[in-house]
Amino acid sequence: MTKESEEDGWWAFIELCSHLKKIEELKELFDLFFTLEEKEDVAKRFSILKALLDEKLTQREIAEKLSVSISKITRGSNALKIISDHLREALKKKMA
Repeated sequence: MTKESEEDGWWAFIELCSHLKKIEELKELFDLFFTLEEKEDVAKRFSILKALLDEKLTQREIAEKLSVSISKITRGSNALKIISDHLREALKKKMA
């Protein structure tokens, strides 16, 4: 699969998700597309980003609390640096 077709597929998946209005449908779709391990990775990434946005713990404390490597925390921190202020504030409100 080419990089371009992978990107097209990703955008098609995002568009598909945006059309689903019921949380049950979204859960069913994610169960279809993601393995248990992939869902666990997303859940862990969510917890990392939530903890970083809370700004109550150091990166090392987050890594210890969530039993993840410091490099995963650093990747999450770096990802938060490139999002818009608007998205950052929306995430802080929704993930609180």
